[in-house]
Amino acid sequence: MTDSTIAAPGPRAALRHLWQKQRVWLVSALILASLAVFDPSQAADSTRFAAAALLNTAPFLILSIVIAAWAGATGADNLIARAFTGAPLLMIGLGALAGGVSPFCSCGVIPLIAALLAMGVPLSAVMAFWLASPIMDPSMFVLTAGLLGAGFAVAKTVAAIGLGVFGGVVVHLMMRGGAFADPLRDGIGNGGCGGAKIRAPKPVVWRFWSDPARRATFAATALSTTLFLARWLTLAFILESLMLAWIPVETVTAALGGHGVMPIVTATLVGVPAYLNGYAALPLVGGLIEQGMAPGAGMAFLVAGGVTSVPAAMAVWALARPQVFAIYIALSLAGAFASGLLFQLWMSLA
Repeated sequence: MTDSTIAAPGPRAALRHLWQKQRVWLVSALILASLAVFDPSQAADSTRFAAAALLNTAPFLILSIVIAAWAGATGADNLIARAFTGAPLLMIGLGALAGGVSPFCSCGVIPLIAALLAMGVPLSAVMAFWLASPIMDPSMFVLTAGLLGAGFAVAKTVAAIGLGVFGGVVVHLMMRGGAFADPLRDGIGNGGCGGAKIRAPKPVVWRFWSDPARRATFAATALSTTLFLARWLTLAFILESLMLAWIPVETVTAALGGHGVMPIVTATLVGVPAYLNGYAALPLVGGLIEQGMAPGAGMAFLVAGGVTSVPAAMAVWALARPQVFAIYIALSLAGAFASGLLFQLWMSLA
């Protein structure tokens, strides 16, 4: 047997690799292909809907891509390291604020959390950042404003920071009673790209275009962010077109409409299994609101799904001890419900 034969992947390995790298595009293609076979008119409608939606949101997409690339090229995300110094309550507030506005990538958040905890930063401050970070960032704010309105984007930012502060204070009070003495699982250290920012934070270089390496980082980040947004939003708009075509208005209104408490409770619980991705969820919620979903229920769905989506929950489970995972889930659900309720109240008074 030759070396090339040994190195060549088998069909199953090749398919598995293709699925892992391109699964979102493949799901979109599979949906459209299935529609083309069973409902050709809907396939055409969904394709046109997705293309038009992407075109309409292009200005916001471009701005969000530039923000993400700028943060990576300048090293602005290193500023997060300065948020975790001071008195416990001050650290909680700064951690929640940092989480609500930070541009951290998905690969950096979990190692960053591990680094903070391994360095002895109190779990209360880390939890504040941890809860707020998945809900909002600069790119998310721009897209939320474009798809759901500036008021919704501001309210979601306030919800992210508020949830972080609420969670941090609750954990702080529990820690004073002796809870969470050792939050990390055995063997979890301060590694990864996020951890390096805390162990040895580097200065921010605002004039990044003068450095070839930083220009390359800007280009690479812009490309990766473009592909990320394109594949998730394409899938989201296809699903939104099907939702608008197939879900009766009466069903949505009955389940999530109105101004009572139950639609918000339902949206909070449904947000956990139904959430796709922070960017993908935005057009879906926009479509549901057009179908009659209460704005407060939409807020609860976005907040609950952002914090407790399956990938985020799995990452927390892998990193922290079960009791930390349990309080993380409990705080996120309670905060999502409160956010939806307060937003609905604010909308009714506006």
